[in-house]
Amino acid sequence: MRIITGTEIISRPSKFLLLVLLPVINPHARAVDDSGSSEAPRYGTAPTGEPYELAGKRLVFANWYYVRPGKFSWRDAKENIVTANAQPIGPLEAHMVMQDSPRGIRLVMERPQRSGPLLQPERPWEKEGINFITLIHDLDRYRAWGGCQAGKSNSFCYFESSDGLKWTRPELGLVEFEGSSKNNLIDVAAGSVFIDPSSPPEERYKAVRLSDKHTIADLTDYIKRRPKDIDWRSERGDINYLAYPIMGAVSADGLHWKLKPEPLIVEHSDTLIVAYYDSILRKYVIYTRNWMVGPQSANARDPRRQRWLDMGRRSIGRTESDHFGDFPLSDVILEPGPDMAPSDVLYTNCKTTIPGAPDQHLLFPTVWHTSDDTTTVVAASSHNGKVWHYLPGPPVLETANFGEWDGGSVFASPNLVELPDGAWALPYSGFNFPHKYPRGSWAYRPGYVLWPKGRMVALEAKDQGEFATVGLVPPGRRLRMNAVTQRGGRILVEVADIDGKTRVGHSFQEAVPIIGDQYRTPVTWGKEGRLVEEAGEPIILRFRMEKARIYWLDFE
Repeated sequence: MRIITGTEIISRPSKFLLLVLLPVINPHARAVDDSGSSEAPRYGTAPTGEPYELAGKRLVFANWYYVRPGKFSWRDAKENIVTANAQPIGPLEAHMVMQDSPRGIRLVMERPQRSGPLLQPERPWEKEGINFITLIHDLDRYRAWGGCQAGKSNSFCYFESSDGLKWTRPELGLVEFEGSSKNNLIDVAAGSVFIDPSSPPEERYKAVRLSDKHTIADLTDYIKRRPKDIDWRSERGDINYLAYPIMGAVSADGLHWKLKPEPLIVEHSDTLIVAYYDSILRKYVIYTRNWMVGPQSANARDPRRQRWLDMGRRSIGRTESDHFGDFPLSDVILEPGPDMAPSDVLYTNCKTTIPGAPDQHLLFPTVWHTSDDTTTVVAASSHNGKVWHYLPGPPVLETANFGEWDGGSVFASPNLVELPDGAWALPYSGFNFPHKYPRGSWAYRPGYVLWPKGRMVALEAKDQGEFATVGLVPPGRRLRMNAVTQRGGRILVEVADIDGKTRVGHSFQEAVPIIGDQYRTPVTWGKEGRLVEEAGEPIILRFRMEKARIYWLDFE
């Protein structure tokens, strides 16, 4: 059987009919003109492939997304490419040619340092605990929205810092505590906070949080309007039939909040919820707690809504919407896998991005080990926020020894931020008692997981290795590298056009080697440091490594 190609179809008498119908089939399609233009028609979806474009000015090798998989071909003695459908030739009459094929490299995760506690209780409303729910580097300051507790009083509090290390408690005058409003307490509408670059100034800050003040009866209007957007698991029969809708709030300054009157979504997500605005998708995205649980049999003799709770495994869900409301029910995007113990669950998600790279996504889930009521924090990466892979290596953070301030349990919170000295800091809450231990005497504090010089994950060649990036439109004309080589090691960089041809003056032979401990070191070729002459020129970067680790690249 011979396969008829699209070209053959168009060359037949029906060519005219097809071209007439094409705009009707897809109004976005573009016909290729007779001049042989290489511009591809679009059939409903955006074109994929290189060159890629970064949303920020930093490229981090946290997965294989920016590394070319390589291309191979079989060639005859005259270097002509032969295909699988070519005429048979002998086994010694052809050889294989590899082009930009990665070899000798792997991804490695650095062990971080732990630092803390960052704050100690000093005020009456902080008697039992302080933590950071959200940390943001906002222009010239670091801002943290957290929780604080005194007895049975749970509140939200606000902190500021110029360096991310020394924190102050601004007197906001917003909430009264024991007869005085001279405190740093804020309205309970604030939960997990994010900055929305797409919104008007009066809604620049947005927040999502769980509400435990509703019952299903309170949501009658919501159910009538959105009957498909309610998860009946949100009704907890074991807790007075409370429902747990996810609420949203907006603010102009991150301090004075206006709660949206209707839930964003109604589903059982009784933990830290994280949201952000995705500038690539142009959508709002929420990461929730979801559950690894299957559908109940239609033949169940004693059907109950609560049958899922004891056997479901906590997992991470994701939902998106083109506006800050009317989110569909979330889908599970990461669940406890076969590489984990059967009693392990993913308790929180801690969704964040890489500093300087808003399109490169990270998760720092807290794994709750129910076999001994301990916790660890692990790491996963994604190029789009939808498909996730665990990063190799040991856990990012483990429960400390019992008796230490974080010797009971640990939970990571967004966001990963860059400190003035270049370190990357991830906030976490440390508890003195295990997670499900009776909480009458518990205490909690905020701490940091620190990666000095932003060296969190690296592309490593233990001996000799090489690789090439996908085609990129560099967001700058010059390049800096964060890398380390061992004694006798080095890194060379070559620049090629999008078609793979090495650029004049930018070959491996002309590259100045990167040797030793180099943090944001300029990449040069002789005296030349420019990657491109004109902005917008797509390029490919090739690397040769010996006993080296590359952490990230900065364009400027």
